[in-house]
Amino acid sequence: MKICPDHVVDTQVGMVLQQRTPLLPRQKSFIPPQIPNPFIHEINLTVTDKIRMIICGVFILPFRIVLFLTVLVTSWLVAIIVTSCLPKDSAEPIKGWRRNVAKHALNCLGRLLFFSMGFHVRVIGKPANFSEAPIFAVAPHSTFFDGIAVIVSGMPSTVSRAENISVPIFGTILRALQPVLVSRLDPDSRRNTINDITKRATSGGEWPQVLIFPEGTCTNRSCLISFKPGAFLPLVPVQPIILRYPNTLDTVTWTWQGYTVVKLLLMTVCQVCTNVEVEFLPVYVPSEEEKKDYYLFANNVRNSMARSLGIPVTDHTYEDCRLMLTARDLTLPMDAGLVEFTKISRKLNLKWDNFQKQLEVYASIADLSKGGRIGMEEFAGYLKLPVSDVLKELFALFDRNKDGTIDFREYVIGIAILCNPANSEDTIQMAFKLFDIDGDGSITQDEFSSLLRSSLGVPDLDVSKLFQDMDADESGKLSYDEFKNFFLNHPEYAKLFTTYLDHQKYYLHVLQQEEEENKNLEPFIAGNHDTNSSTEEGFSSSDKKVD
Repeated sequence: MKICPDHVVDTQVGMVLQQRTPLLPRQKSFIPPQIPNPFIHEINLTVTDKIRMIICGVFILPFRIVLFLTVLVTSWLVAIIVTSCLPKDSAEPIKGWRRNVAKHALNCLGRLLFFSMGFHVRVIGKPANFSEAPIFAVAPHSTFFDGIAVIVSGMPSTVSRAENISVPIFGTILRALQPVLVSRLDPDSRRNTINDITKRATSGGEWPQVLIFPEGTCTNRSCLISFKPGAFLPLVPVQPIILRYPNTLDTVTWTWQGYTVVKLLLMTVCQVCTNVEVEFLPVYVPSEEEKKDYYLFANNVRNSMARSLGIPVTDHTYEDCRLMLTARDLTLPMDAGLVEFTKISRKLNLKWDNFQKQLEVYASIADLSKGGRIGMEEFAGYLKLPVSDVLKELFALFDRNKDGTIDFREYVIGIAILCNPANSEDTIQMAFKLFDIDGDGSITQDEFSSLLRSSLGVPDLDVSKLFQDMDADESGKLSYDEFKNFFLNHPEYAKLFTTYLDHQKYYLHVLQQEEEENKNLEPFIAGNHDTNSSTEEGFSSSDKKVD
């Protein structure tokens, strides 16, 4: 059998690429979310809106400030009475008259406090008692005004940062509600918080009910993001509470990209009225299956709340917000860091550190002029290789939505699904043996260039810079350890290598098929040849007779 020269093979492989579909399953679980960024909120103020705010600020705001401060100070005095003579770190529930005062007096004052800010509260349904549902789960969480849910649900305990207890006035009021405190300085804080919630939820009513915002961070209410498991780990009935703010102008939503707390507060109190609806849904009792899987319990409660709200769900979470901040620090657009952390981390078994590291690599490649995305030119530049058919196919495997660019979400999925599995010890050993043409246990630059030129179909390829990056000891040769370390730190090359091998195997398969087809046609062609010969002879004889 005749062996084609490398450059001929690669030219033919390039022609075959047009007929070959990239082999990467597009799992439905990796489809981008309907809501790409639930952590952004913009307010477009018209001239009429601004005039209305100015008028309210002049004529209504002074009265609201006086009423607000009066109610706040009164609430503070009541909280002092409730918590007087109690140890600050008491682990026992407040009982008797103290608990009644905290529940009823602070409840009335809380309603008056929201009224002083111009809120009109509409309550739908009714809160369950402790025996029916020890835990309230409130969503969507979109603003610091969501505290209204605490008031209308009967002043249950909430989960709060330990630092909030030290805030003047508000800290005293919070302490009277006996919150579950979370300390960022305590490495065991998460476990202690869950134990505390479970203890209270199973106390039989000794402790107040617990109210939790399971999303764990604020969104723009366009969807429900992942629920944290804290409200569902005790495996007790939960009453879902949903919040709506049916206002023409949304001045309450506080997200990671948008107005500051002070501006939102000022714009809100300068409205004639701010509407809020608090709806108590039926108590959700976990099934036996849900008791075995608290994530299933949390997701089913979330789905139930989303149906009532008429909005989708996504698997974004607080860690996405952290990635947004990291992206900003890396001079990328903030929404470049959004990946639906909960879904991707579970599906691909990746930890936070993996995402952060990949984001740093991604930022070094991405082009800001393309909105913080990676184009074909940037991809080739990062790999220090020219654009070729093989490289285009590798790029297409990353580019899941076929828009000609790779975003961070696609990059993370591509590295995990495509490159890391290809970057095995067997692949690295096979690649090293192929590059090591003379089999002396090392790779020279000429050997390295020869195979790369062949595999990429670029006869004048200059790989000197890439070779220097791999040659850590600057010996002019690549040892196996140097070669392996480079592959492990740059998994894209491993997939590039296996993609090339796939092409060669595919091309050889095509050649074999053509040979088999030719063999099958040989008898037919031979038969036709004999027939044609006899016919020609017949014509010749006849022609001679005529002559």
